[in-house]
Amino acid sequence: MLLFTCAFGTSFGGLPGPLAHPCGRAAKALDDAGYKYETKEVKGGTFKLWTLPSRAKDRAEVERLSGQRAVPILVLDDGEVIAGSGEIARWAQEHPKTP
Repeated sequence: MLLFTCAFGTSFGGLPGPLAHPCGRAAKALDDAGYKYETKEVKGGTFKLWTLPSRAKDRAEVERLSGQRAVPILVLDDGEVIAGSGEIARWAQEHPKTP
């Protein structure tokens, strides 16, 4: 299981609702459901003029896997891709890891 995140990684997921960072929110949901996972940080998340030329290159793998450049995305062991923190959190709640 591989979670693609931005430069913030798995930080700030425990903050209340609108303050929680999406990548951290996805990681927290996986942690709460008992999952072990790898993370891969991708560049290209900041919308600054000088980063725009490399954004497509930085996020090419994410786009190939999910059809979009936004993170977080979760790639399950069977190759299924779940995109977006809300969808990842919903999946984790519906599929808690059994001890």
